[in-house]
This record gives sequence, C-alpha cells and structure tokens, in this order.
Amino acid sequence: MKNRTLGNSGLEVSALGLGCMGMSWSYGEAKDKNEMIALIRAAVERGVTFFDTAEVYGPLTNEELLGEAVAPFKGEVVIATKFGFIPASETEANARWNALNSRPEHIKKVVEDSLKRLNVEVIDLYYQHRVDPNVPIEDVAGAVKDLIQAGKVKHFGLSEASAKTIRRAHAVQPVTALQSEYSLWFRSPEEEILPTLEELGIGFVPFSPLGKGFLTGKITEDTKLESSDFRNSVPRFSIENRKANQALVDLLTSISAQKEIDGMPATPAQISLAWILAQKPWIVPIPGTTKLHRLEENLGAVNIELSAEDLRQIDEALSRIDIKGERYPEAQQKMVDR
Repeated sequence: MKNRTLGNSGLEVSALGLGCMGMSWSYGEAKDKNEMIALIRAAVERGVTFFDTAEVYGPLTNEELLGEAVAPFKGEVVIATKFGFIPASETEANARWNALNSRPEHIKKVVEDSLKRLNVEVIDLYYQHRVDPNVPIEDVAGAVKDLIQAGKVKHFGLSEASAKTIRRAHAVQPVTALQSEYSLWFRSPEEEILPTLEELGIGFVPFSPLGKGFLTGKITEDTKLESSDFRNSVPRFSIENRKANQALVDLLTSISAQKEIDGMPATPAQISLAWILAQKPWIVPIPGTTKLHRLEENLGAVNIELSAEDLRQIDEALSRIDIKGERYPEAQQKMVDR
C-alpha cells in the first residue's frame, strides 16, 4: 500500500482509507459485528491505516465497532471521527439529519464520549460533520484548537464546507483535511474547493468516491434496495435516474476493459478510484464496503496508472454525459456548501 500526506499537515495515511459508516448504518440493516471487525482488521493487514467513522453512524455504535476492531493496532492506524449532529434513535432518522449542534461546550462534551467509544486517548482527525449555521465557524475552530492544546485531538477537519467557511476556520486553527463528496459523477469541488485546498495546504478526503455504489456497475435500474437503505430517498437513485446515469457506468466499463491488474481486466470501481487518486497527490478517498472481496478490489486501484491521455479522454467522454438527480434529499441538500 502506498501512503499519502494530507496537505501540509504532516498527517500520513494510506492512499486509500476505509469508510466504516455502511457497516452500522444507512446501506440497509447493520451488518454482523464480528464480521465487520474481521473486515477492518483485514484492511489493516493489507496496509490500510486510515479509518473513518462518526458519532452519528449507528448512532454511536460505529465508533464502538471501529474502536474494538483497531484496538490491537494502537499507534499504527489513523482514526477520523466527526461531531456536529445530535445523534437520534433509529426511529428518529430524520431528526439526526436536521438537528445540528456545534456549540463549543457541546463539542467539548461529545469528544469525551467519542474517546471512550473509540477506546483511544486522542482522536487523530476530528471533523465538524456539517457546518452549523447557528454557530460561527471561528467558535468551532477555537473549540477544536482548545482540544488540540489539551491533547485530546491531533488534527481539525471540516466536511461539506464552502471555500469561504474553510478560509475562516483555517485562520483560527489550521484545517488538516476537508471531507466532502467527490467522484466521477459529482465533480463540483473542482470549481472552487480544490483550488482553495491547494492554496491553503489542506488535504482532501472524498467520501462516496464510488457514487454510493453506483459506479461499481453493480446497481442498475432493476436493483431492489433494502427498505432501510437511505439511497431510496436519494433523487439520483430513482429508477428513472439510474437508467439515465447508466451511461457513466458504461463509459467506466469500456475504460476498465483496457486496463489490467495482475493480468486481469480492471473494474469500473478501480478506474473510478484511480481517477480520483490521479487528480492530486493530497487526495485520499475513503470507499466503504462490508465485503472482503470488494475491499481487495478497491485496494487494487492504487496500482492503476492513468496517463495524461487517459485522463483527457475520460474528461472528454464525461463532458458528453449529463448526470441526472440531486445527490441528497432536499433537507440534506440544504446542509452542504455552507
């Protein structure tokens, strides 16, 4: 596994991380705990050192899962978690997306809870999960700065924040990484976010680099999602939009047939991840999975080299594809790019 450094922070992690959300929440029912612990440990054995969770995933249970899984590897892995949502019960799913709290006193309380669930003395990277419009970002950055000085947090991160907010936060406490959605079917960060991050020396951690699974080619207009799968509420995953967006998967399939890994054709997922890795050396995607063979497939992307001509051809082909559907339901869409 190759390593990368997130911006100018000195925080070195594996070139691909592992997003753990789907193990406990969102993509259908929670998966078997022991199987997920085994999967996380298999990732460590394969060189993954960067793991992503949040207090709201589960809620709360995903941090506990990750903490138990990586307990034998203390000091060898980097754990990123998040604050800012008010965790709700499973029967209050909508509330967890609408209730934000980034008041400094709240941040300083919940960090203690996350430390206990993760079973660590310090959190490597602590993200504000979503920008809270009721709390000045300078106050949020100041609270995390206090936690860093107290030795409870090492690095500060933001998620789905606007360039303006990033600059304001960075002026108070240097931001190590921004975590936001970025993939072949959502390229908006290229317009303003990536130039801002490069200027300020901030790393970028794309979540959903495989388009919430769609870019793997395993989801079609005929795929039936579990009733508890949050993608049922995502406009981009309507049957009509899945059918329209199949053109992007077809493109990835044709490109993957031209690349090989260990004598085998590459997959659309591997091309998708290789494309992100080729954009900037300080970008570290965090694809999630609950299956060992998918983990190994994703990790294979690190060994795919896309040439400048490959990237030019992909850009040209993408310019002719019109992606249909918003990436979030309306309530969640309002919470990004603040």
